[in-house]
Amino acid sequence: MATKLSVNVNKWATLRNARGGNNPDLIQTAKSLESFGAQGITVHPRPDERHIKYQDTRDLKKIVTTEFNIEGNPIPSFVDLVLEVRPTQVTLVPDAPDAITSNAGWDCKTHQSFLKDTIATFKREGIRTSIFLNADIDMVPYAAETGTDRIELYTEPYALHFNSNPEKAIERFIATALEAQKFKLGINAGHDLSLDNIAYFAAQIPNLLEVSIGHALICEAIENGLESVVKRYLTLIKEAQQ
Repeated sequence: MATKLSVNVNKWATLRNARGGNNPDLIQTAKSLESFGAQGITVHPRPDERHIKYQDTRDLKKIVTTEFNIEGNPIPSFVDLVLEVRPTQVTLVPDAPDAITSNAGWDCKTHQSFLKDTIATFKREGIRTSIFLNADIDMVPYAAETGTDRIELYTEPYALHFNSNPEKAIERFIATALEAQKFKLGINAGHDLSLDNIAYFAAQIPNLLEVSIGHALICEAIENGLESVVKRYLTLIKEAQQ
C-alpha cells in the first residue's frame, strides 16, 4: 500500500491569524492542496485556538474530499468537537495546553484506562483512531491494548539525527514499526519530516500508511516559490510604469 501524504494546515492558520482577516484563505488552501495531489488534510486545534480554530475544523469538514485527520489532546472540548465533525481519523496527542508543538508520545501503560475509554468512544462512532507514540518497542504492546487502529510515530528524534547518521537515526523507528506489525497496528508518522529526510524514512519503514507534514512543507513552499513571486512583482511594477 502506498504511503499517503496528509498536509497539516496549522501554519496557514497561524499566518492568517497574525494579520486578522482571511488571508490566506484556509478553505481555499485545503482545496488547492487536494488539487495538487495531497491525499489528506490534518488539523491540530488547541484550546487557545492560536492557529486552527474549532470553527475551522467544522468548515474544513464540509469541503475536504480526501482523508480528514484531527489531532490533539483528548480533553472534553476536543472529544466533543471530534464527535461533532466525525473526521476520517482522530490522532490522540498528549501535548500540554501551553506546548508550542507536540514533543512526546503517549505512555500507554500509565494512561491505559484513559486511552481505552477514549478510543472506544470514537470507534463506536466509526472514527478511525491513531495514537502518537515514541519509537519505543516496549510501548507497542500497551498501545495495542488500547484498541487503537494505528500508531503515529513521533519523528522529531529521527529528523534531529538524520544528517549526522541516518542509519542510527532510523533504527528504533524500524524496530517499532516491525513490532507494531505483529499487533496488526497501522503505522503513521509525523513531526519534522521534510524534503531532506522523507524519502529515506519512507523507504525504510515497513507498512507506512500515512505521513503528516506541515511546518516543513510550508517553509519549503515559501523558499521554493520566493524567486518566482519576487520576479512577478518586479515585472508587474515595470510594466505598470512603461
